[in-house]
Amino acid sequence: MIRQYCGQLPRACHRYLLLYGILLWIITSPADAGNLRDKAAAIKSPLSLHSLLLDGAAADGLMAVVGERGHILTSTDAGRSWRQANVPTRVTLTGVFLQDARLGWAVGHDATILRTTDGGRSWVIVYSAPEEERPFLDVWFRDAQNGFAIGAYGLFMVTADGGDSWFSSPLNDEDDFHLNHIARAPDGKLFIAAEAGTLYRSDDGGETWVSLPSPYQGSFFGTLPLSGDALLAFGLRGHLFRSEDAGQSWASVNSGTEAMLTSALELKSGDCIIAGLSGVLLTSRDGCRNFNLRQLAEREGISSLLAGTEDTVLLLGEAGVRRISLNDYSERETLYLQPEAVR
Repeated sequence: MIRQYCGQLPRACHRYLLLYGILLWIITSPADAGNLRDKAAAIKSPLSLHSLLLDGAAADGLMAVVGERGHILTSTDAGRSWRQANVPTRVTLTGVFLQDARLGWAVGHDATILRTTDGGRSWVIVYSAPEEERPFLDVWFRDAQNGFAIGAYGLFMVTADGGDSWFSSPLNDEDDFHLNHIARAPDGKLFIAAEAGTLYRSDDGGETWVSLPSPYQGSFFGTLPLSGDALLAFGLRGHLFRSEDAGQSWASVNSGTEAMLTSALELKSGDCIIAGLSGVLLTSRDGCRNFNLRQLAEREGISSLLAGTEDTVLLLGEAGVRRISLNDYSERETLYLQPEAVR
């Protein structure tokens, strides 16, 4: 199973690491890697809603989620029902960003970047470099023209024309740490979470970046910028830290778990949720300072979180998409694919 999902690289499959707890990629033969580089279009399937999904994004009433086999699904009703998109590749997709209800980008294996201009119904490849054997792991855009795609071995690509062209702009010529996640703070600061205890911050919209002091040497899989200069960073073995000064200093937060922490979400109420392997959910009602540990009965790994309605949140991961209640964390009604999506 791991060879199927992580055959391209020895280290870089971080979102799979999030789900399976594997710290190193297994190196496979060129023939195995070639199987993952099938450029045929993603197959429409009623099971896509329950396949491995790795990231999600929302903007202006549109949701998009991405995952294995080139699956991209969209929803316009807060995640109750979904359509599977027309996608011209079957590579595993690891990150997605929506600029608005029509424009968005997705990234994944083979250094693939996709773009949609019709609200996620169809996507086109705007960049691909399978010969580099480095996947992208996340993508973020400042506006419709300027964006970044980040990934394995220090992969950092920049566009200034909406994704028509991309150029390399490494953050650090000395290190090739995997860049796992990029997040924007309410005041415009940007943060990148990386491996080996590496964190970066940009105060000018990504034009320049500085390394931040690190509270530990393990991998970070994400950050959650909060109001003011408050910031959470999380990663391996339940490690969770909080900064009150935009990452210049850190305090450890007791997570109550050694499960890998993968994603975090601040709700409109100001409450926070952090998700991880084994169905772990950490919930906070005091401004993201202290957390209570919950664990879903099925213990399926969670890779990403999306806010649903006021009383629901969407979990993306091993079980595909699940919609749970914020009141008792039980699963809400069964989600479904709209029939025309799988014809």
